[in-house]
Formats: sequence, structure tokens, C-alpha cells
Amino acid sequence: MVITNVETVPGQSIIEHYGLVQGSTIRAKHMGKDIMASFKNIIGGELKGYTQLLIEAREEAVDRMEKQAEELGANAVVNVRISTSSVAQGAAEILAYGTAVRVD
Repeated sequence: MVITNVETVPGQSIIEHYGLVQGSTIRAKHMGKDIMASFKNIIGGELKGYTQLLIEAREEAVDRMEKQAEELGANAVVNVRISTSSVAQGAAEILAYGTAVRVD
């Protein structure tokens, strides 16, 4: 499965269009990570626990989008975008979306 943020797959032609596919996950902060983040806010530096949490959330959202595309018969997802939104105090949604296509 080709996943790309451009409108086409370079060197290949889109032969079928399946439409919008998406995958999302909602993640909440961890109390222990919040305590460590508070210390980092005082002294500065990367919040590695949150960085890892977001990496895992993006991967999960993209995996879910890819699964939806495969179920439609696609072999690529083009014009992929990732967005975030706050859904509750301390919880955020990561959404990956794009256009499922078949390329040759």
C-alpha cells in the first residue's frame, strides 16, 4: 500500500478512485507523564513521553485509514493529511484521511 501526501503516485497512473478513507484514535494523557511534564515545564526540554504518545497515535490512525482503503480494494492512498483536535480535557483525537485509489 502506497501512502503519500501528494495528489498522485509519481510514475503511476490512477486507474480507479474509491473516495475518502479515514482512520482515527483518541488518546488521553497519563497521570505519570503529566507529573514529568510539569517538571520539564520548569526546566525546559522535550516531553519525550508525549512525543512517543503522539507518534503511536499517528501510526494507529494511519494504519486504520490504510485498512479501510484495503477493504475497498485500493492499493494506494493519496493526498493524505493528519489533523488533531481536543475532544475532552486531557484527550485528543488524531485523524488521518486521504483518497483511496488503485494505481498501476
